[in-house]
Amino acid sequence: MATKEKVVGVNSDLNLWDPAVIIRKTGLKKERKLIGIQIFSSGLVLPFVLFGSFQIEMKPKIFAPEISPGEWINSEPLKLKDLRGKVVLIDFWEYTCINCIRTLPYVKAWHKRYNDQGLVIIGIHAPEFQFSREGENVIAAVKKFDIPYPVVLDNQYRTWRAFANRYWPTKYLIDKDGVIRYSHFGEGNYEETEEAIQGLLKELNPDLDFAEPMSPIRPTDIPGAVCYRVTPELYLGYQRGRIGNREGFRPGKLVGYSPPAKREEDIFYLQGKWLNGAESIRYSGEGKGSLSLRYTAAEVNLVIKPEGENGIKVFITQDGQPLSDKNKGDDVLYDSEGKSYLMIDEPRMYRLLKNNNFGTYDLELTSESKGFSAYAFTFVTACVVPENKN
Repeated sequence: MATKEKVVGVNSDLNLWDPAVIIRKTGLKKERKLIGIQIFSSGLVLPFVLFGSFQIEMKPKIFAPEISPGEWINSEPLKLKDLRGKVVLIDFWEYTCINCIRTLPYVKAWHKRYNDQGLVIIGIHAPEFQFSREGENVIAAVKKFDIPYPVVLDNQYRTWRAFANRYWPTKYLIDKDGVIRYSHFGEGNYEETEEAIQGLLKELNPDLDFAEPMSPIRPTDIPGAVCYRVTPELYLGYQRGRIGNREGFRPGKLVGYSPPAKREEDIFYLQGKWLNGAESIRYSGEGKGSLSLRYTAAEVNLVIKPEGENGIKVFITQDGQPLSDKNKGDDVLYDSEGKSYLMIDEPRMYRLLKNNNFGTYDLELTSESKGFSAYAFTFVTACVVPENKN
């Protein structure tokens, strides 16, 4: 399961709660199994589950902290205290995060299924990059992803810290009394999360009758799927990046790079003059510059921002060849000569590759534009799905 982690601080107002828990059945079909206690440095203690959903009673109960003020999208400002009597799903997300994006079809489906029965979903947008703090960029993303529920910008991480949150994405379920009853970080556990939603809604109205939780929409979402190891998320700025050129990083400087004769896997290489930023590398030379890496995955994405101009063309090849219909990502286009490229017109995550076969490949991006700024590669695995023996 791929996740992102960013520790941005803790809330010193939170106390250390007794980790004793009582697990009780909800009448749902699967057995509940507690497998651990997650203890944050702030003192927040939350049980977590990998297989099966359950309801939790803490001693004492953990009441959800209030949502901090911020810019709201799709709604007037909301307060959790005003939502008592409802079931609330808090979803910490970020619009360039591939793991967050992959959970959105489920979250949107839950909104459609259960909004009229008492579920309120609130997206807490905690930015990973400077440009993702800008309201207009988040508004554009909410529109592009067709998100119908309220979203609030948490640019100062106040709500993030209040929840002692650590990951994108993380979901917290809050019951009618304002108590946190369930949490899950990362992708997966969609059926279990939906069953937990149903269980809390039944506490509002025991007469509710629910359909089966939605079926997995991807093979990687099927319970029991065994997934291959992929190249780890690869940041490109000097704060967190892993560069293979002998010139290394020089923070804030314009550096001329020459590619080495031998290259390693899972790190990136540059050719030409690139400006070393804290979050990104920006091509700033004359002629053509390149960004390359050897990776292992099924799919590849890259967060890119156009600097100073829109409509930046970035050519892309794999194993020295233009991409084809068998491996191109959703954002890949072709010119009149059949060369594959990306048109960078807004700051977001671009889908570069979607290979038919999981494997190890050589990727190269080239551009002559001085506005090409690259932030982070993310990679998607492939999974072996267990046979249904029934």
